[in-house]
Amino acid sequence: RFTLYAQQRNGFKRVPQKTEPRKPDQETGSKPYKSSLSPPVQETIFYTSSPSLKHLVKPFFFTIGFTGCAFGSAAIWQYEYLKSRVQNYFDEARADWMDKLRPQKNGDFRKQVNKWWNSLSEGQRTVTGIIAANVFVFCLWRIPSMQRTMITYFTSNPASRVLCSPMLLSTFSHFSLFHMAANMYVLWSFSSSIVSLLGREQFMAVYLSAGVISTFVSYVSKVTTGRFGPSLGASGAIMTVLAAVCTKMPEAKLAIILLPMFTFTAGNALKAIIAMDTAGLVLGWKFFDHAAHIGGALFGIWYVTYGHELIWKNREPLVKAWHEMRSKSRGKGGGGSH
Repeated sequence: RFTLYAQQRNGFKRVPQKTEPRKPDQETGSKPYKSSLSPPVQETIFYTSSPSLKHLVKPFFFTIGFTGCAFGSAAIWQYEYLKSRVQNYFDEARADWMDKLRPQKNGDFRKQVNKWWNSLSEGQRTVTGIIAANVFVFCLWRIPSMQRTMITYFTSNPASRVLCSPMLLSTFSHFSLFHMAANMYVLWSFSSSIVSLLGREQFMAVYLSAGVISTFVSYVSKVTTGRFGPSLGASGAIMTVLAAVCTKMPEAKLAIILLPMFTFTAGNALKAIIAMDTAGLVLGWKFFDHAAHIGGALFGIWYVTYGHELIWKNREPLVKAWHEMRSKSRGKGGGGSH
């Protein structure tokens, strides 16, 4: 099932401060919008003059570099995993055979956990770590002494003194329990489909890259409009997952969680979400980070249409170079032992 529009990335506002580079007479005020989704930060600043685009240079190169590293690491991870699976095949088969011969302990908590874990799909097991990371960061928001650090590093804002690391960290950050629960529910719901489509390693590269790319699109929008304000939430990356699945399976039937009697196709759901976010961006709706939503959705559509062929299917030279480097290192190690 699909929680319609529950994967929103939350944007919130900040009041003028003396440390801002613009003078007070260059700003236009607006009333604070208080929300249970937002941490207690101040109201967004609106500038009448065009802000400098130099704020986007470092985030741009960080986006390119991080995306390249994410896919390169995923390719090497897949190579090493497949290699270890071949090497350990007989050991695992023997271990499974021995487990069947041993009497099972019904009351053993570890056995119950293993049984639950094995009942999950590969996609659900894959996103469990992502969900755990989001829960951990959510707990950090509850620590009063961590508030300043969380706002600096776990909310993304092109006007902040820290630009690059929050592009990734903010995608694991939620201040509201409802916001986190809604996002994680959508991720869990689509996890089996997206991992079946891409595989575990490629999915992780796409998900992490999507978080950074959607944040960069948010940065561009904020700098262009002059409305600098912090944002947080996993919905940029989740929109990529949703868009990828809906693009590949446009005829799949979805439903709103609270209204299961109303069903619609995945293709129509994607069009509706993009239309709503486009309207929000054009009309200046301030509650959600619509630019991040659109950036994530467009990246998901592009990746399953073109990116998989351009990026993932051309990973062989990198894997071959890694294999040769590992072979040489083992050769040197073996030579030194004689």
